[in-house]
Amino acid sequence: MRSGLSSFVITLLAIEFLDEFVFGAREAAWPLIRTDLGLNYAEVGVLLGLPNVLGNLIEPFLGILGDVWKRRVLILGGGMVFTLALLLTAISSSFVPLLLSFILFYPASGAFVSLSQAALMDTDPARHEHNMARWTFAGSLGVVTGPLALGAAAMLSLGWRTLFGMFSGLALIVLVVAWRFPFMNSQPQSERPTFKDGAVNALRALRRGEVLRWLTLLEFSDLMLDVLLGFLALYFVDVVRVTPAQAGAAVAVWTGVGLLGDFLLIPLLERVRGLSYLRVSAVAEFVLFTTFLLVPSVWTKFVLLGLMGLFNAGWYSILKAQLYSAMPGQSGTVMTVGNIFGLVGGLIPLALGLVAQRFDLRVAMWLLLLGPVALMVGIPRRMTASRDE
Repeated sequence: MRSGLSSFVITLLAIEFLDEFVFGAREAAWPLIRTDLGLNYAEVGVLLGLPNVLGNLIEPFLGILGDVWKRRVLILGGGMVFTLALLLTAISSSFVPLLLSFILFYPASGAFVSLSQAALMDTDPARHEHNMARWTFAGSLGVVTGPLALGAAAMLSLGWRTLFGMFSGLALIVLVVAWRFPFMNSQPQSERPTFKDGAVNALRALRRGEVLRWLTLLEFSDLMLDVLLGFLALYFVDVVRVTPAQAGAAVAVWTGVGLLGDFLLIPLLERVRGLSYLRVSAVAEFVLFTTFLLVPSVWTKFVLLGLMGLFNAGWYSILKAQLYSAMPGQSGTVMTVGNIFGLVGGLIPLALGLVAQRFDLRVAMWLLLLGPVALMVGIPRRMTASRDE
């Protein structure tokens, strides 16, 4: 039994690695894709925005179905469409087929990857934080190695199309391995609610203070995670006045040290309570980021950036684990409430962009301090016996 569980967990982590592996390579491949297909900025914007919006509209229903229907069918079906979407990306010769592949990919990733995360949480409800730390490390490893895979493909003159074709083959292998497992729902079939009941339960969850706390903190924590990453290269070029190559090095420092932090968090959580660590790391991140914005030296900024990437490890995984623990028996619905709440959170980068356009990027960067401040204020000092311990 223990051996089977370990194989199942490894398979789930492989699914997350694959998803972020593809994402990391795709983000690095945009200049090649744009040139090869002759895309303009407006078309790139549609490719980035429209599939994401449509995915956010579809995924809440998938999350509820993951609790009330056949989770295995959703995950494996999502994996099949995930594989097909990657193949369609590889053979796309113009804007429309590429857009179609992305429209397929986003909800497929929700079914295949997000519901696999829910399945991981159900393997051991007493160790949500520990398993989320492993999940986050697998994803971080994928993000870091994706651009390296693209670079290797370029060195071998294979091109981005061949790489995405290889991704499709890799996804098929992972899907075949995943086919061995039952992907059971957290509740027995006789006790599962109807879809209507599941939707009502999701809306009720969005009115619960504990659930809203973790959803809110997740959105604020992202200010020092993906939002900062999105503005980081621009900050170094436009404010610090370095070359694009040096700005790329800054991103590499951030992601590389972040990967190390995600790895070190796994054994740390065996010794330290997750929320206690988060409170300390939020204070450290506040001090480090304030200093980062104030110091003029480029190399000092690089050092501080590395320390920031180390200390924000666990922000997503621990907070997401608390959300799962706040919704026992509703691991699929966690995906639903996250998507609904994320529709609002998705406006944050737009708001920061408008601030940077109206005032200055420096001003927008200072607003990112709301992330650690929210954690320092919002994380409770005392909690009832945690389900994660």
